[in-house]
Amino acid sequence: MSDKRVAFITGATKGLGFEIARQLGQKGITVVIGGRGDKGTAAAEKLKAEGIDAHAVTLEVTNAADVAALPGYFETNFGRLDILVNNAGIGPDFSAPPSLALFRETYETNLFGLYAVTDALLPLLKKSPAGRIVNHSSILGSIANAAAGHASPSPAYNSSKAALNMLTVYWAQQLKDTKIKVNSAHPGWVKTDLGGSGAMLEIPDGATTAVDLALLPDDGPTGGYFHKGKTLPW
Repeated sequence: MSDKRVAFITGATKGLGFEIARQLGQKGITVVIGGRGDKGTAAAEKLKAEGIDAHAVTLEVTNAADVAALPGYFETNFGRLDILVNNAGIGPDFSAPPSLALFRETYETNLFGLYAVTDALLPLLKKSPAGRIVNHSSILGSIANAAAGHASPSPAYNSSKAALNMLTVYWAQQLKDTKIKVNSAHPGWVKTDLGGSGAMLEIPDGATTAVDLALLPDDGPTGGYFHKGKTLPW
């Protein structure tokens, strides 16, 4: 097994996920991009051109076969996994009326897929000298923020992120006697396809919270909800 740390970022073919992979790779970490088909390979090749040790694995988080293949992929190719960034997700559709179909689609990716990927990879992460799990959340998932009157008209997305935050706390408690740290990250309002051109943050800035949580020292926090080092209200 190599001494070099290995990070897996889901939904990393573009936007924040790709930038998280880039920033981790720039710090000497082997990065694996999870994405659909040729898009993942193309993204990894782009990072390789920048001198980053990058790889790709086919992953649709709602595809049970893709998820089941992940542990074998990491065991065979690297013998380890140290960092998992759960970035894949469906964004809010503010123009769509709430419907059961929308809730199901959103939860399948933002919650059930995230749970399946993490559950599959936990045995490998437990073997890491310093396992880190970062769940990409959103301030829209803060119940306290919503109760203060700051909720957006996107209940499927918002509640999926609130549920994601609950999983963060659950895993942090379940893993408190291990070396794994589990935290939720709010990237901010970022100029991605989701955030739009009017967003406040450039993509490199939006990636920093997840990157910092992925690289926490041994005395760093676990079971928290953060944006740029500041704790957010649940």
